[in-house]
Amino acid sequence: MVGKEDLSSYAAKDIQVLEGLEAVRRRPGMYVGGTDIKALHHLVYEVVDNSIDEALAEYCDEINITIHPDESVTVMDNGRGIPVDIHPEKNRPALELVMTLLHAGGKFGGSGYKVSGGLHGVGLSAVNALSEWFEITVWRDGKEYFQRYERGLPVQKLEVVGDAPDGKTGTTQTFKYDETIFNEGTSYSFDTLVQRFREMAFVTRGVYINFIDERTDQEMNFYFDGGITSFVRYLNRNREKLHPVIHVEKEINDIVVDAAFQYTDSYAESVYAFANTINTVDGGTHLTGLRAAVTRTINNYARKKKLLKDSDPNFTGNDTREGLTAIISIKHPDPQFESQTKVKLMNAEVKSLSQQVVGEGIEIFLEEHPSAAKAIVKKCLTSARARRAARKARDLVIRKSALESLTLPGKLADCSSQDPEVSEIYIVEGDSAGGSAKQGRDRHFQAILPLRGKILNTERARLNRILANKEVKALISALGVGIGESFDIEGLRYGRVIIMTDADVDGAHIRTLLLTFFFRYMQPLIEAGNLYIAQPPLYRLTYRNKIHYVYTEQEKRALIKELGLNADKAPLQRYKGLGEMNPDQLWETTMDPENRTLLQVTIEDAAAADRTFDMLMGKSVPPRRRFIQTHANEVRNLDI
Repeated sequence: MVGKEDLSSYAAKDIQVLEGLEAVRRRPGMYVGGTDIKALHHLVYEVVDNSIDEALAEYCDEINITIHPDESVTVMDNGRGIPVDIHPEKNRPALELVMTLLHAGGKFGGSGYKVSGGLHGVGLSAVNALSEWFEITVWRDGKEYFQRYERGLPVQKLEVVGDAPDGKTGTTQTFKYDETIFNEGTSYSFDTLVQRFREMAFVTRGVYINFIDERTDQEMNFYFDGGITSFVRYLNRNREKLHPVIHVEKEINDIVVDAAFQYTDSYAESVYAFANTINTVDGGTHLTGLRAAVTRTINNYARKKKLLKDSDPNFTGNDTREGLTAIISIKHPDPQFESQTKVKLMNAEVKSLSQQVVGEGIEIFLEEHPSAAKAIVKKCLTSARARRAARKARDLVIRKSALESLTLPGKLADCSSQDPEVSEIYIVEGDSAGGSAKQGRDRHFQAILPLRGKILNTERARLNRILANKEVKALISALGVGIGESFDIEGLRYGRVIIMTDADVDGAHIRTLLLTFFFRYMQPLIEAGNLYIAQPPLYRLTYRNKIHYVYTEQEKRALIKELGLNADKAPLQRYKGLGEMNPDQLWETTMDPENRTLLQVTIEDAAAADRTFDMLMGKSVPPRRRFIQTHANEVRNLDI
């Protein structure tokens, strides 16, 4: 702790004033959310969002994004082009102000854009500040303009480099992130960016988005005339639908509410919210309004048509959202977000507007489609009965656990530490692996929970059936967080929940079953960064009295080449199960914090994860068959 004697000076001379964009470089977390891979992707989003704003203003219908081999990124659009004329007050080109000053932009007064995602005048200048270099070309007023920046500072004046061909307008921006700021080894993920650009195309009707990754020669193109109706169809393409997609769109007081929803035979809720094309992953007032409208309108209809008895309680929000896939997209001239990263919408007036528009749309649909309405109410009734059964089962689990030594199942080998910050639990398959893990662990901070066989596929079961499964009950009891309505992450007994399964097909299946359970019923655990996957070695290679552990096929080939061995005669031991490893080997390779490799489970894109789990673990077989056939050639070490 710093003592008073260390704080020797606190006077006017000690007050620092960060000029220009230095504040962004000193505190990147305030502007792009940090220096990790999410923040790196946020740089691309900020630049592309500006092009999307041009599309919303109906000046742009094509956006091209390219990742180059050196990790630089180019974003090109055919919008109006960033203004280049001299600002009357600052006496500098408007482009330079946008690139170098915080809170400088064309989206404050409302004259340049009626609706936009960029609102604070921070995005582009922040990207510039966090880039090693940034080059921008503008086609406007029949001319082509160019300027280069390095670490936020212009290294040349804005110059005219030629005439714009055939009246061309638009902007091309190429930047290379600053490797001295972002975490070492950070690199763009093609799949993560694909999901974001797909969402942008869904919620911005009529815009063509072309994405090329020159590092891997991958390319994706997006264009959706159906907007969010197409989005709902896309999410539900592997599910059995109860009715056609319901779509409603209305503008009130310059605020556009656009919503689409559809019920399926799924047990999960898939609801996503956007504000000015930005995916507000933490929801906000627009999502609250949609959920309230769905519950209220269905209850009113069920009462009116006598589908709910007088003695029956109203449906809860959970009842009316089971199997619901919904998208709500609002366009607001002055949206208020929780932070610069725009993860949550805060405008209070949006809640009532969303509730009004969505409620009217659902009410009209139910009245005009009585058979679909009955199917929806029947789904809610079934959900309500299952919820009440699940509550009884959950209460029984909690009461029983309280009598069994404070929620600790008998098969759990607990650790001695009571501090969640240092404690971790390994979820392992079978008694053999569990025995090795129990003997090899550090008992001070590592707990072991062995599971017998494969847990229930929670994608195909309601909560009441899930809670009847012994392995699931043991898992819930061990973690201490509850489940469903009673889930509380504050009760988590271990800071790291680690899935450790065999490196074979059965192990992969068990891992997928567990991930499905956590995603559907304990998603906050993933969002808080508490869920991990252990990486046990695939091989043990002994050569000249030295032991090498190999974790991937690529690593195996590289090691064999390095040692100059014959690939067919290399002294390799293939580990098919954790139980084949001695306790000390398991500790050394997979459990020792000094040597192990843990993969943290994250949800980069909830909509993509939702669709993937549904495809892999849901009822529909053809999509799963297509997936297996498509990726069959990529499989290695398939255990028969």
